[in-house]
Amino acid sequence: MGGRGAPLPRYVAAASLARLADGGGIIALILLVAAQDGPTPAAAARGGMLAACLTAPHLLGPLVARRVDVVADARQPIAAACILYALCFATAVLTFGLVPFPVSAALVALTGTCGPLLTGGLSSRLPGLVASGQRAQRRAQGWDVATYGLGGTVGPAAVAAVAASATPATAALCLAGAAAAAAGAVLMLPAAPAIPGSDPGQVPTARATIRLMLASPDLRRTLIFTMSVACSVASLPIAAVGTAARLGLEPAAAAALAAAYGLGNLLGSGAVMVFPLRGEPRRLMPSFAALIALGLAATAASPLLGLNIAAYSATGILNASFFAATLAARSENAPGQARGQVFIWVAALKITSGSIGTLLAGLLASMDPRIPLLAGAAAIAVLSVAAARQDRAGTAAPTASGHRPVTSRPGN
Repeated sequence: MGGRGAPLPRYVAAASLARLADGGGIIALILLVAAQDGPTPAAAARGGMLAACLTAPHLLGPLVARRVDVVADARQPIAAACILYALCFATAVLTFGLVPFPVSAALVALTGTCGPLLTGGLSSRLPGLVASGQRAQRRAQGWDVATYGLGGTVGPAAVAAVAASATPATAALCLAGAAAAAAGAVLMLPAAPAIPGSDPGQVPTARATIRLMLASPDLRRTLIFTMSVACSVASLPIAAVGTAARLGLEPAAAAALAAAYGLGNLLGSGAVMVFPLRGEPRRLMPSFAALIALGLAATAASPLLGLNIAAYSATGILNASFFAATLAARSENAPGQARGQVFIWVAALKITSGSIGTLLAGLLASMDPRIPLLAGAAAIAVLSVAAARQDRAGTAAPTASGHRPVTSRPGN
C-alpha cells in the first residue's frame, strides 16, 4: 500500500491519531469508572488500577519490538497494533460494569501492550520517510514531538469535553475510533527502505539490544538523561497541588499550572518544527536537561502564582526541545537492525521512570511540595555537569560502530 503525496504529512496524521488515542486513555478510564461508581474512594482506586493496567504493559514493549525490525514491512505490525488497541479498548468500554472487574482490567492491559508500537514503534519509522539531511531529519523530529504533545494535552482535554457534553463511554469510544483510523493512516505511508542485512538471524534479541545500548556511549547517555528527566518532570502535576495549597490558592490553581506546562510543551513542539535543533544530540541533551533543572528549581522557589505559571510553561517548552534531542540521538545512533527496539526500549524505560517519579513525588510532597522539584533539579544538574566535564576532557567515545553517523536513514 501507500498513498500519494509527501510522506511527512501522512506520518503526522497517523502519529497524531495514534497518540491521541494513547494520550487520552487514562482520563477516559478514570471518568468511565467515576460515572458508574460515583466520586467514592473505591471508584478512585478502581480508576487508578485501570490506569495502571493501561500504562504498565509499556514495559513489555521491548519484548514485542523485535517484530518491527524483523518484518519486511513494519507498517503491518504497527497497523495491527492500532487495530488491536481499538478493539480491546472499545470492548473494555462497552462491557464495563457488565463483566467482572478483572475481565475489564485484562482487556485494558491487552490494550496497553499495543501502546509501545503506537509511540516508539511509529517514531522508529520516521527517519526512513524523509530526506537524509540533518535539517530535514530534525524538522521531521520536531513534527513528531508535536504529535506527542498533541496526544498528551489535546487528548485528555478532548476526552473531558466529549465526556461533559455526552458520556465518558462516548469519549472513550472516540479514542478507539482514532486508533482504528490511525491503522489506515499507517498503511497509507510508503514502505521504509529495506535495511541491509536485516534478516531475522541478524536482528538482535531484546536482551542483546539493551546490552548494545549500554555499550554505546551515545545511546547510554540518551537512556540516562531520558530516564532522569522523565522521573523529575513527573513530579510537576503532584507538586502543582501542593504549590496551590502552599500559596493559599484554590485547587483550580493546580489545574492552571498543569495547563501551563502542557501549553508550554505544545509551544516548544512548534518551535522545534519551525527552528530545527542544530548540533550534536549528545551535547544538546545535557544542555536542555540543565535548563529543565533550572525550570524545576524556579517552580519550587516562585512565591507568586504568575511566576509559577511562567516557570511551568518554560519547563514545558524546554522539555519539548529536550525530547526532540533524544529522538535525534536515537535516530542517529541506533543501528539499523535494532532501530525499532532502541526506540521502544527508551520509550518503555521513560514511562517507567515517569511512574517512579510520580510515586516518589507523592511520598515526598507530603512533607513539602518543593522537595521533589528540588531533588529532581539537583539530580539532573549533577548529570549535566558530569556530561559537560566528560565532553571537555575529550573522553566521550564514539558510537559502538566506531563513528558518529550524521544521517538517520535506516542502514546507516
